[in-house]
Amino acid sequence: MNLVADNTDRMSMSRLAIVNGKLADPAGASLASGTVLIEDDRIVATGDVVVPQDAKTVDAGGLVVAPGLVDLGVFATDKPAFHFGGITRAALMPDQSSPLDDVGLIRQATREGKPDFWVHPIAAATRGLKGTELAEIGMMQAAGAKAVGTGRQWIADSGVMLRVLAYASGLGLTVISHAEDSGLTGKAVATSGETATRLGLPHAPACAEAMAIARDIMLARETGAAVHFRLVTTKAGFDVIRSAKAEGLRVTCGISPAYLFLNDQAVTDFRTFARLSPPLRFEDDRKAALEAVRDGTVDVITSSHDPRGPEDKRLPFADASPGMAGAETLLALSLNLVRDGLVSINRLVTLLSANPARILGVDAGSFTAGSAADLIFVDPDAPWIVDSGKMAAQAGNTPFDRVPVQGRVRRIMKGGVFL
Repeated sequence: MNLVADNTDRMSMSRLAIVNGKLADPAGASLASGTVLIEDDRIVATGDVVVPQDAKTVDAGGLVVAPGLVDLGVFATDKPAFHFGGITRAALMPDQSSPLDDVGLIRQATREGKPDFWVHPIAAATRGLKGTELAEIGMMQAAGAKAVGTGRQWIADSGVMLRVLAYASGLGLTVISHAEDSGLTGKAVATSGETATRLGLPHAPACAEAMAIARDIMLARETGAAVHFRLVTTKAGFDVIRSAKAEGLRVTCGISPAYLFLNDQAVTDFRTFARLSPPLRFEDDRKAALEAVRDGTVDVITSSHDPRGPEDKRLPFADASPGMAGAETLLALSLNLVRDGLVSINRLVTLLSANPARILGVDAGSFTAGSAADLIFVDPDAPWIVDSGKMAAQAGNTPFDRVPVQGRVRRIMKGGVFL
């Protein structure tokens, strides 16, 4: 569908009105027809808006207009994949070739996406992500870091984690934690159970997740810190999160579509595209994850985008690197939750945009006046088939290869400018 915008395509405009769209407002209960009024790079009004005479207009053609996706926890910046998937802001994990534990690296990371998307670096909690010595968190915050992260590792030393949480709390930063007790997981690549045993894979019990979450929540209670568990994937883990929220602690959690729509049987035939961290769980855990989305326990859905080429994936399962290319499929797979009646599309946008932005402390992800004019135009019913060989990402390592999906982003706006 063509969107008509009078000479708007790479030009900044002082005032712009997007009309004839269905607004997926995170603050609303359901889709509603309306207008989005933008001045420079900010939203100034939405809904039943009188369009100023001097405003240029964009006809949304009946598409769903939503805030751009804010992807909380990617391992690589990937312009083609982000644009395909509607991601306008990405929080970059500290697990890089040089861990993001230095001011210079943080500054470099903040520039990586310009002018096509925003990158919000997550500062390494400890030097080299080794879990022993605190990094210069305050200096990295001043350089642009929007959160503190343990990376793919759990900080086993409780004293170190206590100091990380206390220091981050004083700076007003959320700590993004990996939830697996490393004393149990070791070199495991699968969840203990029938599938792992049959395939002869190194495995660890699923309770490693809930144990790690419980320890970090106790330390968060002690320090008053905000902690976000990037991926929670087990029923026991969600139960601990629910209890912490009921207590009023500053605890949030996320999940990626892989854990909502796949279980541990996806690794059958040693499919390395399904080698993830944490590993895929049992069917009962997958159902518990869907319930956690439905009842509001889950706060964020993230792509965990980690494109890996043949050198990382065309290996024996236990030797392959964990991770999947998830940016392109994030929205389309998540829309299944709407079609299945678990959440409204407005609630889904909250999970994909508003909540991640709030955790990072950025003025984006919503239609609130003053929020960044980062928008996507979505055809939620457009069918397509995921094809690992044709993905826009740097690599096509997706466990959803050849899966039919619905939902395509037709246009993206960043800071009031169409891309």
